[in-house]
Amino acid sequence: MIDFELGAIQERFADIVWANEPVGSGDLVKICEKEFGWKKPTTYTVLRKLCEKGLLVNDNGTVTSLISKEEFYSSRSRQIVDESFAGSLPAFVAAFVSKKKLTAKEVDEIQKMIDEFRENGEK
Repeated sequence: MIDFELGAIQERFADIVWANEPVGSGDLVKICEKEFGWKKPTTYTVLRKLCEKGLLVNDNGTVTSLISKEEFYSSRSRQIVDESFAGSLPAFVAAFVSKKKLTAKEVDEIQKMIDEFRENGEK
């Protein structure tokens, strides 16, 4: 399981890279100046920290991710279930739906996932 502890700003920064990759580091500086009001050194500091964590890579001025956005958020979701609900997905779902009413479409989508899981067997 991927275990990246990111602050809110680091996560937003990673989202920018995922949305624009491959992105030149100079272009990334411009995007971060517009999105966050950052100067060049701030952008490079955050980039360096995420490269050190193994999430991103800056190869000759081209920034890409080593972990896809989907992999990152999937792992983060599993980590939340493991840490907060003792690994129980049903307990997580129960807590989630107790505070948020699901639409009929959402229920259908969840049921479809369950049906597909049953058809394909346990993994």
